[in-house]
Amino acid sequence: MKITADCHLHTSHSGDSDAPMGKMVLRGIELGLTHMCFTEHNDFDYPFSAQEEKNIFLLDTVPYLQELNVYREKYAGQINLLFGAELGLQPQIARKNAEYVGSYDFDFIIGSSHVCHGKDPYYPSFFEGRREEDAYGEYFSSIIENIRVFQDFDVYGHLDYVVRYGPDKDRNYSYEKYREIFDEILTLLIGKGKGIELNTGGVKKGLRELHPCTGILRRYRELGGEIITIGSDAHGPAGIADSFLRAEEILKACGFRYYTVFEKRTPQFFKI
Repeated sequence: MKITADCHLHTSHSGDSDAPMGKMVLRGIELGLTHMCFTEHNDFDYPFSAQEEKNIFLLDTVPYLQELNVYREKYAGQINLLFGAELGLQPQIARKNAEYVGSYDFDFIIGSSHVCHGKDPYYPSFFEGRREEDAYGEYFSSIIENIRVFQDFDVYGHLDYVVRYGPDKDRNYSYEKYREIFDEILTLLIGKGKGIELNTGGVKKGLRELHPCTGILRRYRELGGEIITIGSDAHGPAGIADSFLRAEEILKACGFRYYTVFEKRTPQFFKI
């Protein structure tokens, strides 16, 4: 395996994981990874329900960093552990996100769309009463809204996250179907010096392809895009570096010769 950096990982510091960080690190070392970047969730204004009582996706960053530093020292020389966050982007919280990012010395920031106009596509209600195609289109258009108002991230995460949860997932979905929207997204990102993420986590959700689909990856490269990080989106040790061999094959087929790892918000390029 030539890709030895998993740059999208969650532990018990994220509201949807109970994985101990130490076990995640040991699994990464066992797999021969050279870099692991933890990207714990921080989603301001997440639409939690009355039953949940609170937003579980607000990150308590200080204890997260403290624990990370313990393992950085413990496994120094064996693996490079990086300090990241996955920000949930929404236009109305652009200033909040900017203040948050500026408060810590992050290595890496993923900007992700988990909420589209007040709803998370994880829940079936996002799709109720309309065509799947229209729901997907609204989600993709909302990414453009986010990029226009906030740019303090390094890559946009799982660009087609919405298809994980659609009624037919990615069976009727392709880059070509939303070409105009995706071309605008990719052109905006490239113009602002931002990259995209190749996220392998969708496979376990029943998708045929990785995030984003191969058509988007190929188009990103055609437009001159070079910054691409690889992340399993693992929420436990078993998912770390999942489908990385497949990711490597897809990237090569799309014309990529390097993948990216961010340290101190600076991209480093590694040959595939």
